[in-house]
Amino acid sequence: MVGNGSGSELIHALLRADAYPHEVAAVSLIETHISWVLLTGTYAYKIKKPVNFGFLDFSTLERRRFFCQEELRLNRRLAADLYLDVLPITGTPEKPSIGGDGEAIEYAVKMLQFPAACTLSELAEGRQLSAADCDQIADIIANFHEIVARTDHSSDYGDSRCIRHWFVENFTALRPLVPDDQQGQLLALEQWGDAKWQRKADFMQLRKQQGHVRECHGDLHLSNMTLINGKVTLFDCIEFNPKLRWVDVISEIAFLFVDLVYFDYEAYAYRILNRYLQHTGDYQGLVLLRYYLVYRALVCAKVSLLRQVQQGQVTAPDPKYLAFANLAARFSQAHKVALIITHGVSGSGKSTYAKALAEKLGAVHIRSDIERKRLFGFQAQQQTGSGLGSGLYAPQASDDTYQHLLGCAQTVLEAGFTAIIDATFLKSAQRQAFLQLAHEYGVAFIIIDFLASDDTLDSRVSQRQNDASEATLDVLQHQRHTAQPLSAEEQPFVLAVDTESGQAMESLVAHIEVCLSAHA
Repeated sequence: MVGNGSGSELIHALLRADAYPHEVAAVSLIETHISWVLLTGTYAYKIKKPVNFGFLDFSTLERRRFFCQEELRLNRRLAADLYLDVLPITGTPEKPSIGGDGEAIEYAVKMLQFPAACTLSELAEGRQLSAADCDQIADIIANFHEIVARTDHSSDYGDSRCIRHWFVENFTALRPLVPDDQQGQLLALEQWGDAKWQRKADFMQLRKQQGHVRECHGDLHLSNMTLINGKVTLFDCIEFNPKLRWVDVISEIAFLFVDLVYFDYEAYAYRILNRYLQHTGDYQGLVLLRYYLVYRALVCAKVSLLRQVQQGQVTAPDPKYLAFANLAARFSQAHKVALIITHGVSGSGKSTYAKALAEKLGAVHIRSDIERKRLFGFQAQQQTGSGLGSGLYAPQASDDTYQHLLGCAQTVLEAGFTAIIDATFLKSAQRQAFLQLAHEYGVAFIIIDFLASDDTLDSRVSQRQNDASEATLDVLQHQRHTAQPLSAEEQPFVLAVDTESGQAMESLVAHIEVCLSAHA
């Protein structure tokens, strides 16, 4: 249904098939508070409403033309097959013509119309979101963040003051709308955000100086992702306010993380986070992740409540608002964390289990095979030709790798997350350094000892393909002969896992949860 006001006559006329330069069987309309989208079967035409909300100004024809061009430019970075052109609408409001000759009376973004019921939010609601979908998402975002423009130091984009402004703006919008019995939650979140910002403002500035503030998507949640022929496509970037898309990349990840947790896909949230971090190596971003998780959850709560107000339903906040507000509160709370290291020779199942364990526990998985290559300038899958005890596996290179892993673990603990460090840890000195780190941070320390028969180990290593590890059977044999066994002093921290057992993962998770509960 077309609303009243400026543009409604034009939109009514565009519901007729003769307004289009191609064959149209029927036209349907989707209306939001800022746009009309006309669906013609093959193509969709998006027209901006002549509105001004302060943070968004489409009030003049020229501004609408400009933002149509911006929408095309920004979205073609991720969805070039969907975003086709910006076309003038000519003629008169009573008899318009899309792409016609003459003076433009309006502009439209022409898009390829994709199938209905294929957004990832709809898949999530139907419990049909898959791990493969999430892996695609992580890879797309990581690659996208690598190539997009980075802000310069003269711009105020990504300044800590700007970050704080948008955090506080949530409370400005929410406070008049939230009932008295929920004002306390808002106040606690506002105070938490202010205290966190005071401690992290300098680091926010450093992130900008280091190039982590980039021209991102800006509105990265599941409703703005679709599945076309099995391929995930991200669309509908924020074009109307550059301050909302020029953000720290970890803030963009936080938006998607919040949405996944809301849809009860927390394991997938950690799956995407870990895959993204293993692509980018941006573990330092975790220091700000909780701040951005609270911010993004508040944004979702605010949008939900404002939509409720627009619909005239203001008697009580709807469940969606309450869900996001409670998520914001949850993300602001500290919880018990642990430093978990793996122990075992190549092929014992460390990486497979650590990856799954990170999803089940909600932890950050740091894999030595990937970090070793990153440290020396190689891609994860790139073969370096390093031999036994040489190249990337020379003693000094291994020492440097474990020192790098120690720094990553410290960053994760500092950010308030459980760290799973996935490496062989065959030397007692390597394990001792991480035990000391756990003591310094007062967190639980766990050594997972991965076990498998010699035949299974040999088989796994010989069959391994397309993996970051370059371990060979010779490497495995060397590890067997040189490994320093776990000492009696280490045994209280050890959980042994037979990776040939079908019940190993369930048992491991249960034991770790007991360890966390028991840790004072």
